[in-house]
Amino acid sequence: MASDQEREKNDTQQQLLALRDRIDAIDEQIGQLISERALCAQAVAEVKKAAGDQQVIYYRPEREAQVLRRAMERNKGPLGDEEVARLFREIMSACLALEEPIKVAFLGPEGTFTQQAALKHFGNSAVTRPMSAIDQVFREVEAGAVNYGVVPVENSTEGVVTHTLDNFIGSNLKICGEVELRIHHHLMVSDVTHTDSITRIYSHSQSLAQCRKWLDAHYPKAERIAVNSNAEAAKRIKGEWNAAAIAGEMAAELYGLQVLAEKIEDEPDNSTRFLIIGTDQVPPSGEDKTSIVVAVKNSPGALHDLLEPFQRHKVDLTRVETRPSRSGAWTYVFFIDFKGHVNEQPVQSALGEVSERVSDLKILGSYPKGVL
Repeated sequence: MASDQEREKNDTQQQLLALRDRIDAIDEQIGQLISERALCAQAVAEVKKAAGDQQVIYYRPEREAQVLRRAMERNKGPLGDEEVARLFREIMSACLALEEPIKVAFLGPEGTFTQQAALKHFGNSAVTRPMSAIDQVFREVEAGAVNYGVVPVENSTEGVVTHTLDNFIGSNLKICGEVELRIHHHLMVSDVTHTDSITRIYSHSQSLAQCRKWLDAHYPKAERIAVNSNAEAAKRIKGEWNAAAIAGEMAAELYGLQVLAEKIEDEPDNSTRFLIIGTDQVPPSGEDKTSIVVAVKNSPGALHDLLEPFQRHKVDLTRVETRPSRSGAWTYVFFIDFKGHVNEQPVQSALGEVSERVSDLKILGSYPKGVL
C-alpha cells in the first residue's frame, strides 16, 4: 500500500498537471485574442488608407493613453497596474508595427536612458535611431526622417535640461507626449577589468554627480572621468583593464558588461522626465497637460501679471522655468506646464488673457499626461 507521503506527492503532481493544463488553455486563448487584435489593427490601417488622406496618421497618442488607462482601471491583480499597462504597451507596439513601424530619434548613443525612455513609451517594436545631440533629434523630426523624437527635459535632482528648452524656442515641433523614467545607476566592468585595481571610472557628468557619495565611500581614490554619455562610458571600458563605468542596465546588456554594484545613485527617488516631440497636434485624451513658452520684459509685477489669469481660471500650473531671451537684453522667456488641454474653455480663457500681457506666447503642445 502507498504511504501517506506517496499519496500526498501524487496529489501534488495531479494538482500541478491540472494547473498546467489550465495555463496552456489560457495561453491558447490569449494567443487567439492577440491575433484577433492584430487583424483589427491591420483593418484600421486599410480603412485609413481607403479614406484617401494625404498623410495617414497611424499612431494616436491620445488613443494609446486612453487604452492604457482603461487597462489599469480594469486590472484586478495580482499583477500591478503598471505591469499590466506595460504588457498592453508591447501588444499595441507590435500591432502598430503591422500598420507602419514608428521611427524614433533619441539622444544617443545606443544604451542611454533616453533610448530606454523611447522604448518605454513606444514599445520594443519601434525603430529607434541614436543622435549625437539634442538639436539633431529636433532636426531629424523636422526633416521628416523620423516620426518622433525623445529628449530629456528635467531630472529630479539635477534640474532642467536647458538645451532642450532652448531648442523649442526656434522650432515649430509640438510636444506629443511625456514619459518619466526611474534612473538607476550601476557600476559595471568588462571581461578584461581587474576589479581589485580600478583606478578610473567613466560616466556622464550628471551620473557622476548623482553617485558622488557612493563613489566617495567605495572608490575615493579612483579618477572620475566625464564623457558625453553613459553608453559611451560603457563602450570605452571594453579595452581598459583598470576602468569601470557607471551606466544603466540597458548599456550593460548591450555591451556585454558585468554589473559590479547595483543602484548606486545617492537619491533613491532619482527620475528623469522626457518629452516626445513630433509635428502633429494631439487631440484631448481626458487627462492632459499643456506646455507653453512666453516672452516678457523684466519689469515690476511682470511675473504676477503672467500667472494671475491661470489662478483666476483655476488652471493648475505644474512647472515654471525661466531662461534669458536671446532676442534682446532684459527680456526673459518662461516655460510653463499646466494641467488641461488647449481645447478646454478654462485653458483658452487663461491663455487669451496671458497673450495680451506678454510680448510673445507660443503653445508647445497639449499631450496626454504620462501613464507609465
